[in-house]
Amino acid sequence: MQDLFGLIFNFWVGFAVLAVVLAKTSIKFVPQNRAYVVERFGKYNKTMVAGLNFLLPFFDKVAYDRSLKEQAFDVPSQSAITRDNISLVVDGVLYLKVLDPYKASYGVDDYVYAVTQLAQTTMRSEIGKIELDKTFEEREVLNINIVASINEAAGPWGVQVLRYEIKDIEPPRTVLEAMERQMKAEREKRAVILESEGERQSAINVAEGNKQAIVLAAEADKAQQILRAEGEAQAIIAVADAKARALEVVGNIAIEERGQKAIQLDLAGQAIAAKAAIAKESSVVLLSDEKTSAANIVAEAMTIINSLNRNKPGGAA
Repeated sequence: MQDLFGLIFNFWVGFAVLAVVLAKTSIKFVPQNRAYVVERFGKYNKTMVAGLNFLLPFFDKVAYDRSLKEQAFDVPSQSAITRDNISLVVDGVLYLKVLDPYKASYGVDDYVYAVTQLAQTTMRSEIGKIELDKTFEEREVLNINIVASINEAAGPWGVQVLRYEIKDIEPPRTVLEAMERQMKAEREKRAVILESEGERQSAINVAEGNKQAIVLAAEADKAQQILRAEGEAQAIIAVADAKARALEVVGNIAIEERGQKAIQLDLAGQAIAAKAAIAKESSVVLLSDEKTSAANIVAEAMTIINSLNRNKPGGAA
């Protein structure tokens, strides 16, 4: 009886162990961004994606585990010859992603190696199309052309190249030295040009300043002459106006008898003063004749005044 119970117990224990083993081998949890390629009897059966998946124990097996993330791979340094026959050493970085796990598993033996070799070949081909100077200026164009060429050939492999970046381009030492001399000459040339342009601009500025100074001085002199002329004209006009007003006042007074007597007295005084001045300046005094005596001068003045009175409207005939 005990042997029977022991046999039953061992059976259930074995059954439980077998169930656990079967459950472990038949249930698969696929992580995110991964894919399991399953084979049954050595033939492709299905591709398990992220989540809970089931296998047929002892018949199914996971043949390939493919990552669906973007992956970066170094492209080894290699020699390339430019269009102008300059040898360069170029290396880069390749960014790719598996789009079809089935093709990546059965379309090529090692898709990473295949894509890397294709990238090197394409890079040599693209660099051979351009000259040395362009390789440094057109890195972006080179990267785009290399990616397009690789994706065209890598379609059956189930992978896609997202980016290709050239890390370093190393020309020969002699070419580097020649390029350094060329860049130095270019910098010196630009410095000389900038210096000459500065001197030219400085000379132009000085000439412009001198020209403006001469023009301003001429304009100032012109304005000064105009102001001086205007001042002199105004002075002459003022003197003429004063003399005219004085003559007008004298004329108005000379009409009256009282004014005439004052004029006679003034003329006589001026004649006497003139004679006295002549006597002071010279020891010899020449006496004038009767026609030029003070009395005659006064008489002549009176004759002029009387003539004015007769010509005045309402005067004596």
